[in-house]
Amino acid sequence: MIVVESALKPFRVLAYIVGCMLLVLVAAMVVKYGFDNATPVAVVGPVHGFVYAVYLLTALNLGLKARWSWPYTLGVLLAGTIPFLSFVIERKVTERVRRQLAVAAA
Repeated sequence: MIVVESALKPFRVLAYIVGCMLLVLVAAMVVKYGFDNATPVAVVGPVHGFVYAVYLLTALNLGLKARWSWPYTLGVLLAGTIPFLSFVIERKVTERVRRQLAVAAA
């Protein structure tokens, strides 16, 4: 189960980064549509897109190693698209993986 444990840390880090980047992107969109300034979205949008793609890979990696069902894995993958949800899902995933590791160790 060390393989699952090694996949958990990158997932946790990327979940927080994606959550923060999504909040920054929402603020940039407010600036774009509220104040007619598209520059922040032009900068933050591609960065968030790249970070989200890396998040997808790390979440898929963890899902495959932890042997999650496809619907659960898909839900975790989509969690990075809704503000604040990636923080909540990260906590639930961490608890679930740690429970699995505790059961496997016993």
